[in-house]
Amino acid sequence: MKDQLLSKTIRYTNPILPGFYPDPSIVKAEDYFYLICSSFEYFPGVPIFRSRDLIHWEQIGNVLDQFSQLDLTGQKSSDGIYAPVLRYHEGIFYMITTDVRGIGNFYVTATNPAGPWSDPIRIPYGGIDPSLFFDDDGKVYVTAQQGADYDSHAIQYEINIATGEALSDPQIVWYGDGGPWTEGPHLYKINGLYYMMSASGGTAKEHREIIGRSENPYGPFDRYPEPILTHRDLDHPIQYLGHADLVEDHQGDWWAVFLGVRLTDDGYSVLGRETFLAPVVWKDGWPHIDNNEGTVSLDMSVQRLEMTEPSDLNRNEAIVVGREDFDAELGPHWLYVRNPTDGKCTVTERPGFLTLYGQEAGLNDTQQITFVGRRQQHLNASFTACISFVPAFEGEEAGLCIRRDEDAHYEIGIRRSAGQNIIFARLTERGESEIVHESEVETEQLLLRIESTEDQYTLTCSEDGQSWLRLGSGTARAISPEAFVHKMCFTGAVVGLYATGNGQESQTPARFDWFEYLV
Repeated sequence: MKDQLLSKTIRYTNPILPGFYPDPSIVKAEDYFYLICSSFEYFPGVPIFRSRDLIHWEQIGNVLDQFSQLDLTGQKSSDGIYAPVLRYHEGIFYMITTDVRGIGNFYVTATNPAGPWSDPIRIPYGGIDPSLFFDDDGKVYVTAQQGADYDSHAIQYEINIATGEALSDPQIVWYGDGGPWTEGPHLYKINGLYYMMSASGGTAKEHREIIGRSENPYGPFDRYPEPILTHRDLDHPIQYLGHADLVEDHQGDWWAVFLGVRLTDDGYSVLGRETFLAPVVWKDGWPHIDNNEGTVSLDMSVQRLEMTEPSDLNRNEAIVVGREDFDAELGPHWLYVRNPTDGKCTVTERPGFLTLYGQEAGLNDTQQITFVGRRQQHLNASFTACISFVPAFEGEEAGLCIRRDEDAHYEIGIRRSAGQNIIFARLTERGESEIVHESEVETEQLLLRIESTEDQYTLTCSEDGQSWLRLGSGTARAISPEAFVHKMCFTGAVVGLYATGNGQESQTPARFDWFEYLV
């Protein structure tokens, strides 16, 4: 029947999820596709999206949205939730992942992917990146990364899916292609053969996706001699391709989602690792995506059978722009640095305003801080907030911030200093902070703005929205993951609203009337 259908040209733009949405995993359940990504130190954890056509996406929630599911207390940036995997079996959704400095490997379940999801079910073995596979005979396998660098490999064992109990000892099943960091292993069964697919080479220029196949779920796996996805030898605007997951569409065609980075000419990107989509072509029983061919591009044109289910979206709802007036609960695209503290961030204390109360810790710290933000999704954009804040006690501070992590962030705000209320701009690069502007402020309400280009962020303020005062600027490179100092950075830029008491609990509310993201 499929041979009698006519393919058509499908056009779409990559990435399908722009901004910091790495390590995608995908599943098809009835009429929809569902997709999740890593979230690291941010809460709620594991954003979840749905689509009918793989191109237009909407965020329907976050999988880990309760403290009982995810305790990020004290976790540093780029710790937390790594590489979640989404699977669907007999009416139940499963999300399996690693809390790297917390409870380790676990999974949660739901009958509705928008939630609620169960509390964690812990599993005993593996380092990071666990995956689930449901075999035809009812057995359920966990495949996970173990070891580090060139010693990393994949182990596999059977579990009781109701309890997480191991039913077999873990076995080493996959050594990759000899490169470092064999990660993100997935086991599939397609046309009677078992396929073991994983990333290799680390999440940078050498990143690639590799695959092997066998007649047995434990192998041995005959490895395809070349990567099935990489741009490591290409001068191309999309780099770092890998960490893929496969899905079959409504018409029997196959696709892959995977991470990639849109590097600037100077070799960095503040947006971090994003989610891309490409068709899978099968040749002699092997799936192929793009091995240094350049077919994964920003503007895609693909010959495929049309989806049987048309999209019910006319644009990609996962790209959120415009003004938000805080007249309702925050949408699922908003996130906190670690778990929020009760009463420190609310839209109900004064209706129509987001009210923040600062805590002892500030933006340089790894304790609980008052910060609520969203991912930056465009290189060229402006972020504006309307703040009402008259700090009464020394050290109280609130404002607008662009954040990579504790070591890299720029902010513009109001604080109490030496008995005066001042407007200030501060740049933190490589863990060192510098005040680049401060002056006394008398008005209660101000507009704060951060403007982003490929090269820099500019910090400005205004009393009337017409005349803007430039307070300072910082390089975009310093906010990029490529500019890490002490440890690898796995996240991209997040723009947010924050408050701090700088060593003490703040008593003065910072009220934000609205926030606007424009491109």
